[in-house]
Amino acid sequence: MAQNTVEKTPVTLLGLGAMGTALARTWLAAGHPLTVWNRTPAHTTALGAEGAGAADTAAEAVAANTLVVVCLLDDASVDEVLAGTDLADKDLVNLTTSTPAQARARAEWARERGARYLDGGIMAVPPMIGVPEAGGYVFYSGSPELFERHRQTLGVPLGTTYVGEDAGFAALHDVALLSAMYGMFAGAAHAFALIHKEDIDPAALAPLLADWLVAMAPAVHQTADQLRSGDYTTGVVSNLAMQVAGTPTFLSTAEQQGVSPELLSPYFELMRRRLAEGSGEEDLTGVIDLLVH
Repeated sequence: MAQNTVEKTPVTLLGLGAMGTALARTWLAAGHPLTVWNRTPAHTTALGAEGAGAADTAAEAVAANTLVVVCLLDDASVDEVLAGTDLADKDLVNLTTSTPAQARARAEWARERGARYLDGGIMAVPPMIGVPEAGGYVFYSGSPELFERHRQTLGVPLGTTYVGEDAGFAALHDVALLSAMYGMFAGAAHAFALIHKEDIDPAALAPLLADWLVAMAPAVHQTADQLRSGDYTTGVVSNLAMQVAGTPTFLSTAEQQGVSPELLSPYFELMRRRLAEGSGEEDLTGVIDLLVH
């Protein structure tokens, strides 16, 4: 009888925290043979009951399959868990949060042990795993051949976005996006602080704030265009001089509302420094130059 099903790539997964467990369940649900290992045996046992192969040691789990996915606490944990395992001829995909420098060092570490390497930065939280409409994805960087070989399997839990052969690029993209997120959260925190003691329902401000942030978000495209061209005056609507002139109003309002300006002041100071350099006709893009050493 002709086989009418596509053979699914077997996967080894090391690390069964909230994220690892969510990843494991999506691969199992999609029919991928899965071998798992975790420091806490209870997590391994639970997934074993769901159809995963439960390895007693990390070395046993690594030996089981060519594709080995690591989702651990930090880079030091990767060292500890993979110590004593045989990585020769393995396809190692590291989804552990790390810095770009750590990812590059880990790629070299893997090569020295005979493994092919991909680094990943997960842009999702566990409830988004296996839910395509949630929009989560993983940045991948490293071997382009390895990414293409496993693109379909890696795309089962989350979407995939390949960002380059430099193994550090996935971590760099991850941290860049999350840094922008925290900047947004900082601005939102300041906005809510301004109204906190007033007779204003924060639930009424929230949709106005969300819509405003969405409306402002496309400005990043102009920033990118200006950085590429080196001309920070193209398309400027409110120039730096005008915006710096308006900053005292923000600071005075914060003082009057009893709100610390510490979330805004550093950015305003960079704006003033750029203006002092004679860049009043520019957009805010020049601030980036002050941040880069």
